[in-house]
Amino acid sequence: MPNCIDICAEVLAGSAAWLGRGLSCVCVQAREGDIRPSFNFTPAEEECLHKLQSRMDVSYDSTYSEHQAALRALWDSAFPGEELHDLISEQWKEMGWQGKDPSTDFRGGGFISLENLLYFSKNYPKSFQDLLLKREGNRSMWEYPFAVAGVNITFMLIQMLDLEAVKPLRLVGATFLKFLADNESAFDLLYCIAFKLMDHQWLSMRASYMDFNTVMKATRRQLEKELVLEDVKRLEDLPSYSLLIHY
Repeated sequence: MPNCIDICAEVLAGSAAWLGRGLSCVCVQAREGDIRPSFNFTPAEEECLHKLQSRMDVSYDSTYSEHQAALRALWDSAFPGEELHDLISEQWKEMGWQGKDPSTDFRGGGFISLENLLYFSKNYPKSFQDLLLKREGNRSMWEYPFAVAGVNITFMLIQMLDLEAVKPLRLVGATFLKFLADNESAFDLLYCIAFKLMDHQWLSMRASYMDFNTVMKATRRQLEKELVLEDVKRLEDLPSYSLLIHY
């Protein structure tokens, strides 16, 4: 299969890249009844929200040893046994970064987008590798770049859950806070579910590179529906969770 970065180079050069000048717009118009004036949150839920927002506020800084170590750990998880020559290297394109320096692609998602990818690789290694290497389904010749798509998913979830607000104003965000209070890794877990769901939508829609925004919007709509189902009491109850753990 041709390298997705090489194939998409002309497209990226001729239009706004997914990252750098702005992430893909995956905003979905709020429907009447979606917006609530206020929700009653417990102190535990508010504390968990503040902790998550603190993570979101951390920018990736290539001079921080902690951030360098996390980036190297991501490489080791993605390509075990293959030595990374440098943190700035053409090798990163194998993972689906736009260039040889992944730090430029983290500008939109921040350090949390790296943490999300690393969590995925450590906790669901088979699903992570399946998506990275495009192992499942009949793939398009113009595939989405794995790593860049991952940063977009982080950004999409932040928007969808209204996490940049003082408190979520939509039911989906308020519901998520209950899951977060029960599981401090809820955002990372939802990220893994969303990534797997996005790829499932991609294959179902027989999508190609230029369809990425459409696929992301469909993914967001599906997650919004599932999160507010009455019988969903935790993220593991989401119908799409089965995609993540299916072997």
